[in-house]
Amino acid sequence: MGVIKLKNIRTFSYHGCLIEEAKIGSDYTVDLKIKTNLQESAQTDQLGDTVDYVHLNKIVAEEMAIRSHLLEHVAKRINIRVLAEIKSVEKTTVWVSKINPPIGGDVESVTIKMTEKRA
Repeated sequence: MGVIKLKNIRTFSYHGCLIEEAKIGSDYTVDLKIKTNLQESAQTDQLGDTVDYVHLNKIVAEEMAIRSHLLEHVAKRINIRVLAEIKSVEKTTVWVSKINPPIGGDVESVTIKMTEKRA
């Protein structure tokens, strides 16, 4: 088993329950960690034998572009899509952070973390 992690993927998205959030958007960061077997690719040195992190980044970018009221919803979609599209992934964990959330205080970010495993 092995781990691939994409750290600090930056997006500008329109998530949130407030009408203003849908109009003006906000900055987000996403971290994605997947567990998969990396033994074959370590031997063959071939991209086709591993999980392409370009594909992972594309999933994150596309799902972050779809408006959600809750960060939990977008995180769940990212995890489910990774498992659906990349059969060698056994487990996926995603952290979605809203930078400077509009919560009436001086808060750098709010982050949710969700994990899904292959059934």
